[in-house]
Amino acid sequence: MLQDYIRTSSYRSAIVGNKDTLFRNRLVMDVGSGSGILAFFAAQAEAKHIYAVEASGMAKKMKAILSAAKPPEGLEARNAYLADRITVVNEKIEEPRLLTEVPKVDVIISEPIGVLLVHERMLESFIYARDKFLRPGGAMMPSSGIIHLAPLSDAALWNETITKARFWQQKGFYGVDLNPYFATAFDEYFRAPVVGCFSPASLMGYSAEHMVDFHSVSMDELKEFVIPIQWEVRYTGIMHGVAGWFDLTFHARESALHSGATAYPTLMSTSPYSPPTHWQQVRLLLKQPLAVNACQVIRGTISMKVNEERSYDISAELIALDKTESAQTNDQELARLMAEQRARMRSGFWHLHEQVYNYSYTGEMAEDAKPESSNLYMPVEGLLAESAPFMELQPSMISSIQSMGDSLTNYLVSKQSTHASTAAQSRASASSSKPPPHDASSTAMQIE
Repeated sequence: MLQDYIRTSSYRSAIVGNKDTLFRNRLVMDVGSGSGILAFFAAQAEAKHIYAVEASGMAKKMKAILSAAKPPEGLEARNAYLADRITVVNEKIEEPRLLTEVPKVDVIISEPIGVLLVHERMLESFIYARDKFLRPGGAMMPSSGIIHLAPLSDAALWNETITKARFWQQKGFYGVDLNPYFATAFDEYFRAPVVGCFSPASLMGYSAEHMVDFHSVSMDELKEFVIPIQWEVRYTGIMHGVAGWFDLTFHARESALHSGATAYPTLMSTSPYSPPTHWQQVRLLLKQPLAVNACQVIRGTISMKVNEERSYDISAELIALDKTESAQTNDQELARLMAEQRARMRSGFWHLHEQVYNYSYTGEMAEDAKPESSNLYMPVEGLLAESAPFMELQPSMISSIQSMGDSLTNYLVSKQSTHASTAAQSRASASSSKPPPHDASSTAMQIE
């Protein structure tokens, strides 16, 4: 994990970047310190003293680095700035005796993050440390996390997974009929989250978000929560599952800052649009894909609850609705539709700890990639609006698309009047200001 540049540099930026505003002359605790790298960053930020809490044998390796900072006489010091600045506590943070042996601190730092933010349940130790060791008004770094969930189209991954399951449909595998195990195998393959990077071109809509504020979230809220889903589908295609990732925010609250200081915020994202991290992203496949049309709305919930494997069980109930139908449907009516309209409803269940890995995506999305290359199809309005700001429209063209709806006509006419005087300039700069792949369809969403 030390070699994860995005992770390590983000933490260093958040800590050292807040040297003057937050860390200087402050007591700091590093929960789950591991190699001690975050504690070392806090020393670079001139913290008064750091308590590095680490239950595993990594504590010995940390002590080796600290010993070299203050060697016996005659030996050259290494990392001299660490000398007498860090106390290694080789215990779990939940060890009761620490309540009397470790003082309250001004800042708690930690990297307690797993796949989809919550896997491994280290966040519970982070929150425990907050409740027991953080002074009132103190800072948690990171300060919050955001789970993102989005509709996914990934035929290749779904086909690969069903092919693995169909192995168990063989009737004559060296004289053995494997079919009795097929139902179990099918369930096991599709309840396993697939960890790995994927192309953002496979996303069918914008993500739903669930924020976890580490300054205020309770232990119960962390152990079980429900994420409401309302995705507006941007492309016609097949939804094969749900894509997930997370962001981390490092933004110290004002009460924790030195007098008159302004926080230096840092954001780290594991989005498929961002450089990859060791967390990558996760895909949750549906057992039965769902065909959807552009501009439909997928409603429902995704629930997450802790299990005994230091992870989470994830369940989903989703239904595709027309936009008008969705606007007229409250939560009670939604439950009725899910019970009655099974053809357009899908449910799913996954064990987050039963992860499998897929590294088939190794490159970035081509600059000129279009959604149809991923079997996703834009609405006609969006396709035309994609070029409207960059071309001088002719009256004959406006007339030819009149039948497609007043909303588009009004949009194009307004664009014509707005851009007519600057058409030449727009054409000259089109190559540098071209919309990013797939984002053109957001224009279509705005003009409906």
